[in-house]
Amino acid sequence: MSNSQFPNPKLVIFDCDGVLIDSEFLGCKVVSEALATIGHHITVEEVVRRFTGISFNEMCRILREEKGINPPPELEDLIKKNVQAAFETDLKAIEGAADFVSQLGIPYCVASSSAPSKLRLGLEITGLLHAFEPNVFSATLVPNGKPAPDIFLYAAKQMGVAPGDAIVVEDSIAGVTAGVSAGMRVIGFVGGSHCGPDHAAMLRQAGALMVVSDLAEIFPQLNLMPRPQKASLES
Repeated sequence: MSNSQFPNPKLVIFDCDGVLIDSEFLGCKVVSEALATIGHHITVEEVVRRFTGISFNEMCRILREEKGINPPPELEDLIKKNVQAAFETDLKAIEGAADFVSQLGIPYCVASSSAPSKLRLGLEITGLLHAFEPNVFSATLVPNGKPAPDIFLYAAKQMGVAPGDAIVVEDSIAGVTAGVSAGMRVIGFVGGSHCGPDHAAMLRQAGALMVVSDLAEIFPQLNLMPRPQKASLES
């Protein structure tokens, strides 16, 4: 693939869950179990396929419209509690994420559908928070979550970069759709444990210009040479 699709990037915007931290399968398992407590049995695989990359409110809207399910407000608290417990025992960074960020050499930030507390918790547990602060943006800051482009446009504005000069790295259909709608070039990522064999094709269909399973594959596509590596953030 030609490097011309990614000339002279001035900013890389990372999704968090499934791109920097390997959290999507953990979170989707919690959601599946939480829905079962109110009598609605949805497999983990369906949760991964339909709800990866979107907020709790957007998930509830889809469930109401498509399945007639109306999750009670207290379900969100149960999910938050159980996700935190799963994070504290099982969460890991995506392999190579810390090294990639430490070598990037251009501005970068996080723009996530997660609530601020969950977003910061995941980055803190995996040792990545200090690499991104203060440029950690939650979709709660904008009117509409992914697949709307609001959070990516907000992040680019905060970073002082035009949308067309930003690269988005995303693992979800909703996230890729949001990046494309924002007028940004999107790289799909399939290195998370939740990504099945058809995940790359789905991201391409949503508009990702390329798909990688290792973040280091992005360097040559950005016409960037990794800067000298410092001590790993994962150590």
